[in-house]
Amino acid sequence: MKRLLLLVLFAIGVSWSTAFAAERSTPDEAKAMAEKAAAYLKENGPEKSFPVFQAKDGGFQDRDLYVTVADSKGVMLANGAMPALIGKNLIDLKDVEGKPFEREVVAVKDAAWVEFKWRNPMSNAVELKRTYQIRVGDYVVGVGAYVP
Repeated sequence: MKRLLLLVLFAIGVSWSTAFAAERSTPDEAKAMAEKAAAYLKENGPEKSFPVFQAKDGGFQDRDLYVTVADSKGVMLANGAMPALIGKNLIDLKDVEGKPFEREVVAVKDAAWVEFKWRNPMSNAVELKRTYQIRVGDYVVGVGAYVP
């Protein structure tokens, strides 16, 4: 009976972890969305793009993927997961390990990966986030995936 119970609990754990893993995005998907968002911003400008990036049904939010846009000084102009950050200067923002990651973001000249620890809106846990950042004029557009 104990073996059967352990087997059932193991099967449930595996199915839950598989279901959660299926929900997670990948760094490749994050890069693709960042490229899509950068192209959208280039074509449509900030006035049209930023509200679309914010909208749940705007095509720029998927599972744990969402677009962020900062200006060259570190002011958040769009954030699909945390709209309360919009308008705030985050240049000195550090992750839980003290890494001033926003400085790396605004330093991007063309495109680059930036990693830091951040709260995953799906799990509410602080996790490693790998973000792909693309410079579009005075803006840096980013999308990241949480990696286990």
